[in-house]
Amino acid sequence: MAKPDQNYVLRQLPFVVGGLAGFLLLVNRLLSPELTDSQARSDALGVIVSAVLILTGLLWQQVQPRSPDTVVLTGEQGFELLPGLPDEVKTELAWASHLLLTNTVTRSLVVWYQGKILLRRGVLGINSEVKPGAILKRVLEKQKPVYLVDLKIYPGRIEFDYLPENTQGVICQPIGNQGILILAANAPRSYTKQDENWIEGIADKLANTLSRFSFSDDASSR
Repeated sequence: MAKPDQNYVLRQLPFVVGGLAGFLLLVNRLLSPELTDSQARSDALGVIVSAVLILTGLLWQQVQPRSPDTVVLTGEQGFELLPGLPDEVKTELAWASHLLLTNTVTRSLVVWYQGKILLRRGVLGINSEVKPGAILKRVLEKQKPVYLVDLKIYPGRIEFDYLPENTQGVICQPIGNQGILILAANAPRSYTKQDENWIEGIADKLANTLSRFSFSDDASSR
């Protein structure tokens, strides 16, 4: 369900007041049997004020853009780790995911590394398997993050079927050259540049820790 726009009434106020004032001026003119000079001057002033109010409303639409609408992501809350992970890796993943879920707009995240899902946390999607598509392959190849600001407008969104189906925005952040941190938000265009820098720093920290381990079926240490 979309979150109501808290500034909607404020943005519409100049339109309503300006339109109402103009309508009342028109009614007053029609009901006046005789137009005096003073009334003509008052009407002219009223028209100017109404026009200024309507213009102010138009300007506010540009200066005060609407905040992104948030939704409640569909799915159950969960915290899943790959069985057999070393304690150090478990601690690192738990720490990083907690920070991202509590300090950014992230509501669901996946850590995919060396072809395995090491972590799923937050609102979990129905599908628990990650099959890298064109977007994830590009992130690994270019070693640069990809931010899909409004997921529904991207044809490539079908590869993110392991995230909640109504995910609004996605960041795919490389973890070294062997993995990707995938973050899902509940509102489009909601990650700030500061968030992106924060996510990059956490991914670098994860890469430093995870690079010391090999995640074969038994997740044994190198």
